[in-house]
Amino acid sequence: MRQLYCTAGAGMEELLAEEVRQKLCASQVEQIPGRVFFSTNAELQTLTQLKSAERLFLLLHKTEPIALPNNPGKAATVIKQKVVGDPDIWKQTLLSWTALQEELDCRRHQGHKRKREEDEEEEESVTEADGSTQTVSSSIHLDERQKDVGTDSHQHITSFRVSCRCSGVIARSNNSQRLSRIIGMAIKEQLGWKVDLREPVLEVNVYLSDDHCIVGIPLLKHPLASRSYMKHNGLRSTIAWAMTSLCPRQLNNCVILDPMCGVGAVLLEAAQEYSNAVFLGMDTDGSQLQKAAENVKASGMEGRVQLLQSSALEIPLADGAVDAVLCDVPFGRKFSCSSDMTTALPLLLKEMERVLRVGGHLVLLLSLQLSAQLKKIICTPEQEQHSKSLDTKSVHTEPSNAHKESTETHKPLLISSLQSQKKHRVSLGSTDAFIHTYTKIQTQTHSH
Repeated sequence: MRQLYCTAGAGMEELLAEEVRQKLCASQVEQIPGRVFFSTNAELQTLTQLKSAERLFLLLHKTEPIALPNNPGKAATVIKQKVVGDPDIWKQTLLSWTALQEELDCRRHQGHKRKREEDEEEEESVTEADGSTQTVSSSIHLDERQKDVGTDSHQHITSFRVSCRCSGVIARSNNSQRLSRIIGMAIKEQLGWKVDLREPVLEVNVYLSDDHCIVGIPLLKHPLASRSYMKHNGLRSTIAWAMTSLCPRQLNNCVILDPMCGVGAVLLEAAQEYSNAVFLGMDTDGSQLQKAAENVKASGMEGRVQLLQSSALEIPLADGAVDAVLCDVPFGRKFSCSSDMTTALPLLLKEMERVLRVGGHLVLLLSLQLSAQLKKIICTPEQEQHSKSLDTKSVHTEPSNAHKESTETHKPLLISSLQSQKKHRVSLGSTDAFIHTYTKIQTQTHSH
């Protein structure tokens, strides 16, 4: 079994740990802040389908934290022992890395070969005999390329550079560049590899903290979080996927709505997970919808994702028309009704609740401020009933018209049909947010 780890955004570790268990049948799953470690025999193609991870690494080793002496010579000795460690582990990991790169390159060539054959079929019709000759020829060339990749990897694998990140005590007395140089020299001395800072074949990632010393090799050049089907980026893909994953799984053969879809990030992540669902995206901004349309086309989802220019405050759908609503509520930006989101949130929630069927699911991404506001809007049926009884009493006191209008204007809008399921905190880089999930329940209001 290969030992690997993935980096993850703050708050995503638990979701990533669950994903590797489900999709990779992983064992020895361990999570720490920002990283999840696991063992698996899954193929590289399956590994690349992870949705909650940032980057994927082969694990060289994970050890106790190290303390570096101020003396440069002694520091180098500690790094050789603790960071570099056993050369045999490096050689074994290198073999695994090379095999995975060959597998990746083979798949890439097969993809090119398939496309080339499809193009040739469109251009001209060939005889069956000629076709079989071309296939054999292509296979021979592919085998030769695989051999070249293997040979090339072994010839140039000594080319490397070190990327070091440190935090805590060790970061206060050492900077990352200095540590990268010391670690690079130690690897060069121990393994005979050649340092190349510009175009190395191999990158060695080292993370030093008060709790861990982690050394790994990235398996892919590009982060897993970079989606090939997103021409225009909106909400970070891992967070968009998290919103989808926190929604209950029985969402096939249903209608899923995003009433503030932007460039379509949330809808497209959901579309990857639910193969039989139909998706509807709405936004007031035409330029955003144009970008969403281009993303939909790039993902090959034109038949399943429909886009509509409309306000989330006036969703043009019948009551109970959708099975799930997923929405990344804008933070601190002006809303289409020319009021800020704090004012618009109760009305927005009421409209999303209206189009959601009983038993359907609502998933919201909200800033910490808007998240706190939910307590004033979403209540239990008992609280709503109590509020109504207070209103009845106030009517019996027969207030003046002016006082009555003032009371109605400031009366809070309460929603009792949304039952809270989960609340998950995630990091958006410069700020944090909460993903809230709700299920719509039957209430007296809906039963009459």
